[in-house]
Amino acid sequence: MRCGDLLREAWVPRPADAPKLSLRQQVRAWWQACRPPFFITAAIPVTLALALTFRLQGGVAAGQWTTYALLLVGCFMGLTIANLANDLFDHILGVDGGDNIGGSRVIQSGLISPRQLSVVLLLLTPATLAVGGLLIMGLPAALRPALWALSLFAVGSAVFYVAPPIRYGHRALGEVFVCLNMGFIMVSASATLLLGRFDPRSLALALPVGLMVAGVLYYQSLPEIETDLEAGKHTLANTLGKAGAFLIFRLWWPAVWVLLGNLWAAGLAGWPVALCLLGAPFYLAACGRIRAAGQGDWLPLDAHGHLVRKCYLISGAALILGVLL
Repeated sequence: MRCGDLLREAWVPRPADAPKLSLRQQVRAWWQACRPPFFITAAIPVTLALALTFRLQGGVAAGQWTTYALLLVGCFMGLTIANLANDLFDHILGVDGGDNIGGSRVIQSGLISPRQLSVVLLLLTPATLAVGGLLIMGLPAALRPALWALSLFAVGSAVFYVAPPIRYGHRALGEVFVCLNMGFIMVSASATLLLGRFDPRSLALALPVGLMVAGVLYYQSLPEIETDLEAGKHTLANTLGKAGAFLIFRLWWPAVWVLLGNLWAAGLAGWPVALCLLGAPFYLAACGRIRAAGQGDWLPLDAHGHLVRKCYLISGAALILGVLL
């Protein structure tokens, strides 16, 4: 699609005959577009950085609590950029049309127009960078260029997950970038902003977190293996095919739990990391759902995404407790 066509499609308003929404309906529509159930994917990395700060310092100063609050706000804003851009560009490119169940469906249901999403993205992107800049300016000068580069990369990644011309989420690279952004960058950058210095131990903690968030995204792509492929969107799941995709899912969470166990063995976290295994019943239930679907229709798997989010929540909370204790 040419740039002019893309911009034209991004500026389409709601149909003139569309029913007017009440304020309550508008709020609910935007809440749906933000996809709040996925906010935990940002809350856990930032809270883990706070836990590391507590472990290294023996406490958290008042100013660090303010930094933590701003980090949460900035990361939620960045995640919202990714969600809104996903809705906008997958709609324009036809990926979320027809039987596809991707996105929040606010455009397809007539609740929010492409123009409204575009306006919010144009306002939210610089606002997110402004929050990041406010935090970065409190760091020693030597650390600022690296944090600025990481901030720009993270915000750019949020937009270009599906936006042309990069569209790395359409090139089977979504999980790689999510692991990098939501794991290594979010945990390590947050720890650096809280501590006022870079601590390499944050990278060891970031790896399992990045894999956990990528695992949530990976499961979300399973129900759309066929519809994404038909729309020309290549994900890791549909590149592997159903048998391969299921094999990788079965290995994914045990690998995360092994990494968490290694953190305990290395002394970077305490025994509470073992509580991550409380998520095993949800993991096994998700495996059972995929196994039952076999080579048939995987679209119904979308209704069971909460199983993987619970695995993430339990494992992430166990890691945070392990670092604290």
